[in-house]
Amino acid sequence: MKSILKAALLAGAAWSVVPTLAFAQAPAASTAGAAVEELVVTARRREENLKDVPVAVTAITAERLAQTGAVDITALQQTTPNLTLQVARGSNSTLISFIRGVGQQDPLWGFEPGVGLYLDDVYIARPQAAVLDIFDIQRMEVLRGPQGTLYGRNTIGGAIKYVTAKIGDEPEFRIKGTVGSYNEKDVVASAKGKVSDTLGVGITWAHFGHDGYGKNLNTGAEQYNKDVDAARATLEWSPTQDLFFRLSGDIVTDDSNPRHGHRETPALDFLGRPIPGGAPPANVYDTNAGAGDFNHVQARGVSLLGEWDVNDKIKLKSISAYRSGYTVGSIDFDELPAAILDIPARYSDHQFTQELQLLYTGERLQGVGGLFYLNATAAGAFDTVLSQANLTIATAGHVDTESYSAFADFSYDVTEALKVSVGGRYTHDDKTGQVYRQNFTGLKSPLFGNNLAIPGLVRSNFTSSATFEKFTPRVSVSYAFDPDRTGYLSYSQGFKSGGFDMRADAILTPSSVNGYQPETVDSYEAGLKGYFLDRRLSLNSDVFYAKYRDQQVTLQTPVGASIASQVLNVGQSHMYGVELEGVASLMSNLTANFSLGYIKAQFDEYKALDLTASPPVIREFASSRVFQNTPEWTGSVSFTYTADLGEHGRVTFTPSASYRDKFHMFEVPSSLDQAAYWLVDASLMWTSADDHYRIGLHGKNLTDERYRVGGYNFAQSSGVLFGNSVSAFYGPPRVVMLSLEAKF
Repeated sequence: MKSILKAALLAGAAWSVVPTLAFAQAPAASTAGAAVEELVVTARRREENLKDVPVAVTAITAERLAQTGAVDITALQQTTPNLTLQVARGSNSTLISFIRGVGQQDPLWGFEPGVGLYLDDVYIARPQAAVLDIFDIQRMEVLRGPQGTLYGRNTIGGAIKYVTAKIGDEPEFRIKGTVGSYNEKDVVASAKGKVSDTLGVGITWAHFGHDGYGKNLNTGAEQYNKDVDAARATLEWSPTQDLFFRLSGDIVTDDSNPRHGHRETPALDFLGRPIPGGAPPANVYDTNAGAGDFNHVQARGVSLLGEWDVNDKIKLKSISAYRSGYTVGSIDFDELPAAILDIPARYSDHQFTQELQLLYTGERLQGVGGLFYLNATAAGAFDTVLSQANLTIATAGHVDTESYSAFADFSYDVTEALKVSVGGRYTHDDKTGQVYRQNFTGLKSPLFGNNLAIPGLVRSNFTSSATFEKFTPRVSVSYAFDPDRTGYLSYSQGFKSGGFDMRADAILTPSSVNGYQPETVDSYEAGLKGYFLDRRLSLNSDVFYAKYRDQQVTLQTPVGASIASQVLNVGQSHMYGVELEGVASLMSNLTANFSLGYIKAQFDEYKALDLTASPPVIREFASSRVFQNTPEWTGSVSFTYTADLGEHGRVTFTPSASYRDKFHMFEVPSSLDQAAYWLVDASLMWTSADDHYRIGLHGKNLTDERYRVGGYNFAQSSGVLFGNSVSAFYGPPRVVMLSLEAKF
């Protein structure tokens, strides 16, 4: 009750400004701003004005992304309330996503994400190669809170939609080049157009690259460099006025060097003595890692969209897609030349999805219903190499998933102002996990080329299957106070499937062969959206309260010369908070964008196996556990000033600042936790009068802030054979980029 009361008070403080804004005296005509832009989103799988959608949605257009010089989708973190979107620790293009405290820190194969990622309505099941670079884009949407009804079982925290640009009626060729700090060299080229009255073709190619922010002091290789190639191709065919087909293909290849971390603590041997050369490097982007400098990630996909307008009320839609990915690389946990704690690894995955939708638009009833099918396999192998014990623990396995869903979400106009929406989704998952884990004497196992390694204790070798099913409802009521302002109340439930721990050690944790169970989030939300001050101000606000049950937590506990992995349903927690976003037209040539997020998340129950006790026992840890990647406060503000130069075009200046409160890397507080910080950016852009040419100057992290985005914690107190290995990964330093773009 106290939590709900506090959330209500915060919401009241945020909303108390609304009457003042609605009835404030208008500024003089000479300084009055123009009406802010109306945004159309597809958060409910149909096109709607943002203010009419009873969901907390952040929508960012391609033009806005260009104005701010956004590089990839992690830029959304700076302007979206209560969102964490980062490059995963030890990788260059693996995505870590959290919304309102719900997400996935561990990107190992077989683990399910808590935030769904969609590329043109195609679900991307794995986080590898999911740090999508921004090009050929129409807009991006971030849907906060459970989206289980329309987006499925793994959108328990929310969903992110990457919507690419469509083919227009007129032929178009674009080329954009970027140069900048650290020898930044990017090129994006695209050609689109109609080859007949009914057939359109589009193709885009892109290369993104820069030198490293640091260096591997052991091998001389670059650290934090980038070498990514990407391509997309599209065919759009409209044989009749009522039929539309879109065949799309995409591929991303990342050959950047492995992103080894920065050692944060002095290295110690198994007797607690300093290891020569084991001091932390002075530059946080430097490393001494010896695990190797080869890394290769590739992801590709093809999809077919079909739409049939049966009549003016009914549309049928089919979305068929296949995606696959492959990763090979290494993680050096100790960040030293010796293999004190090294992990060579490889992953692969593939998925087929089929979705059928029926969209209905009547005078008073609108909505969508459909069926969804997924067949996916995620597999991999890695060695845990411990040179101080001349030991390697080999791990391999795969998870097969077959999922069936039926869903519907419909809105009914009770009156012109009052609308009621009801939806639900039934999901049935069949999963089979196969896990193998064995000790070998020697450095590396036969899985990674050491056929001379001596086989030892088999720690796991099992195959298990399980079925998970759940019905997740959603209901909302919205009321239009007038044509410009809408309020809503909603309840929704999210569901994330259970599964099997691919690191399971059947000796240390025998119950792991049974897998772990699903988790759910019940979310209650109230929102107010609309336009004020003669539509010169747009505000989207909400207050939420959520109950998180059977929460899945990944733990890795050093035990002797091994590491006990556990994926546990530790209990339950609750979260509440407030979110506010807006755009204000201050003058005819000056606008401001702002956002504010507050969240309080805490565990009510956290029961886990204490492997440090002898014998291990179940203990309650709620009072000493925290939420990871969930700062209490997030916020941003930016201004866009446009100077019209007449026939010489226009100049746009966009300074911005974003704030992230202190946050924890893991459920157990540690020295890796990040303090609060600000990021300051600025962009200056010239656009020709005919919109054919554009020059942009973009500065990122202008104050050169050093901030952690991930880490590994294997301190000496946890396991003496791991070298007191505490390492961190840092966000980009100050960079400046100059871009030139031509459109014909």
